[in-house]
Amino acid sequence: MDMTKYNGAMARAYWEKWNDAVQEQIDRDIEANRKADGRFAPEGLPAGAEVKVEQIKSEFIFGAHIFNFDQLGSDERNARYRALYGHDGLFNSATIAFYWRQLELEKGNPRFQAEYRDTAEFWNNCADPKHQPHWRRPATDPVVEFCESKGIRLHGHPLVWGSCTWQVPEWLFHEVPADALAKVDLTLNELGRRPGGVLAGVFGEFSAEEFADRYPEYAAKLNVLIAKRIMEIACRYGKRVHSWDVVNESAGDYGRGNMVPGSRLCKSVYGPMPGDYTYRAFKIAESVFPVGTKLNINDYNMTEAYRDQVLDLKKRGCKIDIMGAQMHLFDPRSCLDIAAGTTDAQSPQAVYETFARLGKAGLPIHLSEITITAPNNDERGQAIQAVIARNLYRLWFSLEPMMGITWWNVVDDCGAPGEPSVSGLFSRNMEPKPAYFALDDLINREWKTRTKVKADEKGSVSFRGFRGTYRLTWRGNEGAEHSALVTLS
Repeated sequence: MDMTKYNGAMARAYWEKWNDAVQEQIDRDIEANRKADGRFAPEGLPAGAEVKVEQIKSEFIFGAHIFNFDQLGSDERNARYRALYGHDGLFNSATIAFYWRQLELEKGNPRFQAEYRDTAEFWNNCADPKHQPHWRRPATDPVVEFCESKGIRLHGHPLVWGSCTWQVPEWLFHEVPADALAKVDLTLNELGRRPGGVLAGVFGEFSAEEFADRYPEYAAKLNVLIAKRIMEIACRYGKRVHSWDVVNESAGDYGRGNMVPGSRLCKSVYGPMPGDYTYRAFKIAESVFPVGTKLNINDYNMTEAYRDQVLDLKKRGCKIDIMGAQMHLFDPRSCLDIAAGTTDAQSPQAVYETFARLGKAGLPIHLSEITITAPNNDERGQAIQAVIARNLYRLWFSLEPMMGITWWNVVDDCGAPGEPSVSGLFSRNMEPKPAYFALDDLINREWKTRTKVKADEKGSVSFRGFRGTYRLTWRGNEGAEHSALVTLS
């Protein structure tokens, strides 16, 4: 893709940060960290035969959430959306919504199986989709089955999170003791509409242990309900979903000293949570998910507190396979400032420093949620989004511990309330924006190896390429075409 027509949207000060020396370093690191040498001797390969080498699958994760599955208002839009997922599309991984609040709208009745309200027909005839309680939260069975049919990686998000807005079910508010709930001076309906930690006020002057002593039945019930949720999901999807965000956004509690080993309750920034809930969630997950399932921790907190939390959990024996990291440029002003070169946010230096810090935890890193907004969504704004996306993807792809990047909202005007409406790769009508073409050019062209080599006298071929799965094709001595699949890692 010719990016020169978009590069002019960025000021000279931006390009001084993303200068030729930086770009050359990125290229060197991509070559060193994302490629490998391979030698293969497929059965029946004649000496001297010309072999077509075609990468058909990348080892690196290029993902997106799939929260708008069948919800885009027309069969045509839904078909374009579905086509993005799979090895022949842009995304080889999909993040599937398992938010407790909408998955279990009614207590004891999780929405695994599709009902009429989950069908394309329902959404195609829905006049006000954003005000439906399950908007961006499709039933999970159909999404899992679709992803399996496309042969892509499935990632579940999240199992445990304290957010009153996005995670805690409304019916769970009713379990909070009434006299404690009265301290927050909000109705149950208002609780469900407020962000973050509105339930934190129920503690009053009590410590977590004092609160648990005063309300032992509630403390026990909260622990049981969250453990039951993890186990129930593991029983249904443990052999099908490849990785999970076991705990989401808990580093704030760790940094404040709220995680107390052995405690019954955590006085979380969100409100009451099980005691030492991150540790407990990982130990439960480890006991019920198959050994090969990847267990992730996920956070937007890129400080030393997050790194130290992961190191502490590992030291205490938690199975943590992947460290999730978020990067959201929600505010259009942020992208304009980046384009003007007046901020160091997401500059090469800042990115290197962030991931050097997180890398000390010693885990593969999944850039699990990213948002890059197109300011005003006009021609210049879309150009800014495309340039920022291309440069950041190149830099992230070059980093040694990075194992994947997941775009958050794929379609404009389909994010959660408070998220920008113009951060998609596609318009609301599923028309591609420049950022889509920029990423497609990287993922499906520049970062996929296609070449031809000759077999040596022993019937072997050697080549260097991006790590992943390859199809080798050649003609045998009898003239018939043959092929073999090999993995370069």
